[in-house]
Amino acid sequence: MSAVVGFDGRPTGSGDDAEVDPHRTGIEELAPRDDFGARASAGRAARARAPRTSHAGWTPPADRGDPVALLEEQATTRVPELVPIRYARMGRTPFDFFRGAALIMAADLATTPVSGITAQICGDAHLSNFGVFASPERDLVFDINDFDETLPGPWEWDVKRLAASLEVAGRHRGFTVEERRDMVLAAVGAYRGQMRNSARARVLDAWYDRLDADEIRARVQREREANRVDKAQVKRTEAALAKSRTRDSVRAFSKLVSVEGGRMRIAADPPLIVPVEDLVERGLEGEDVPRVMRGILRQYRTTLRLPRHPLEEFEYVHMARKVVGVGSVGTRAWVVLLRGRGDDDPLILQAKEAEASVLERFLPPSHYEQHGERVVQGQRLMQSASDLFLGWQRVVGVDGVQRDFYIRQLHDWKGSADIELMQPRGATLYAEACGETLARAHARAGDRVAIAEYLGASDRFDRAIAEFASDYADQNDRDFAAFTAAVASGRLPVAERF
Repeated sequence: MSAVVGFDGRPTGSGDDAEVDPHRTGIEELAPRDDFGARASAGRAARARAPRTSHAGWTPPADRGDPVALLEEQATTRVPELVPIRYARMGRTPFDFFRGAALIMAADLATTPVSGITAQICGDAHLSNFGVFASPERDLVFDINDFDETLPGPWEWDVKRLAASLEVAGRHRGFTVEERRDMVLAAVGAYRGQMRNSARARVLDAWYDRLDADEIRARVQREREANRVDKAQVKRTEAALAKSRTRDSVRAFSKLVSVEGGRMRIAADPPLIVPVEDLVERGLEGEDVPRVMRGILRQYRTTLRLPRHPLEEFEYVHMARKVVGVGSVGTRAWVVLLRGRGDDDPLILQAKEAEASVLERFLPPSHYEQHGERVVQGQRLMQSASDLFLGWQRVVGVDGVQRDFYIRQLHDWKGSADIELMQPRGATLYAEACGETLARAHARAGDRVAIAEYLGASDRFDRAIAEFASDYADQNDRDFAAFTAAVASGRLPVAERF
């Protein structure tokens, strides 16, 4: 990969007066940002380092490690009693396993060709990590919604993880070989097309571009008018968008909170939801956790963007540990109940532990001291709009271990596609939306001109990635079989309730 260069084209660190731009550290630049011709030339030259056809297919190296051992290694930093829940969730289907196997795939991607063009990448860009949510302006937008693994790295890794996830999900749904290939080609083609559009666009247009709910509706309606989808698909889309608008703090409040002795409390539902006082009683948390949380909220306030913030008008009420996701299970995640003007004015935040990205084993480590900040800054760079409450904080636990967290609203008009309801044409439309959304994120967070020139006008790259996705789905099936065998043998413990 090329050296990191500054605005003048010189490698950073060369010359006595060389300085590192803190906003660009970790992103390798092939040419000065204001030299669009040089950036385009660098993109074309990258084809010599990694021809677009070199991305085709996947063959595991002879010394490929044990995928189960990687999962066991991850478990050493997680809450022991929650690890069996993670394994149980991963064991439901090959797609659920894929969701939890970000480290396994990162290790595999580290052996594949790369162009040498880097961007801030998601690191876990599977199809379930895209969805709709509310912007601060209260618009419903479609974007990437998970950044736990974000880090500067090869943009191709995100594209390959997205493509493989579509192939794995298509197999789970029983789609034909042709339907799965069409879905993957649609996603990668949309990525390439959007990247080329972004490269040609005016600078601010490329940075501000986004996909919103109205455009999603319009696309589905055009498909209906062309008889490529049925009325049921239109209804499913409308229902999903309408449902997402109901997923806010008020709805979360109604599902999670009860009144006990005249006081609001997050209701226990062990092992998935455990109130803080229950953890204190078991010696898993200190008695001063509520006081510590109030201090954390005050300190976290300094990481928010606004000089005055609505958080200042809320008071702490209660908190509980909550199991979330698939791959994240076992990391520490809290839900925190706050109150504004009264009990009918709730806010629920989620404080989620941020460990080192799985990519850091294979790429330079994050230049951020705190992993919560790594997640937040990566999200702010890649998303078209970010949560008003998105911030970070470092905490020392009752065990004396220092841990990093990022904090956000638990729900704010959030919604994602239900894999179990996907039909081939609707899944293809969703794949296109994911592909172009990923391109918009990389266009902001990398060199859109160089990437676009590398991709070119033909579908050569698209076809190569489709071959990779099919082969890697075979690998995922083999890894899932090894995982289920480890569960059956008792090597991996699984929970009965998950």
